[in-house]
Amino acid sequence: METLELKISGTEDTPEISFNNETKEFMISGRSLPEDVSTFYKPVFEWLDFFATTTSLNTVFKFKLEYFNTASSKIILDILMKLEELQNSNNFAISIEWFYNESDDDMQEAGEEYKELVEVPFNVIAY
Repeated sequence: METLELKISGTEDTPEISFNNETKEFMISGRSLPEDVSTFYKPVFEWLDFFATTTSLNTVFKFKLEYFNTASSKIILDILMKLEELQNSNNFAISIEWFYNESDDDMQEAGEEYKELVEVPFNVIAY
């Protein structure tokens, strides 16, 4: 089995991104307010494009964000729409788990809004 991993360490302003085909763990977590959102998230889209051509994708993508800025919110939606596209065009079984701190109404609301915008099994989960 091919190991395919994307690992970007989180900082105060950027989320940790951990996609690992071997362990089937796919998570974006932390804070997302990079200066150049497109450049920061470019490896995510490249990884998703490459991954789609190399294997089947039957997994759960997890988002556990504490905060994100407006530019990041657009990119997050683009990632979710990319997952929807992969699901529809490649017949992959993809689902989304959106985690939010139970006291964070903004993150809960963001998850609920994203859930309405994409047609992928989507769970909004308090922790």
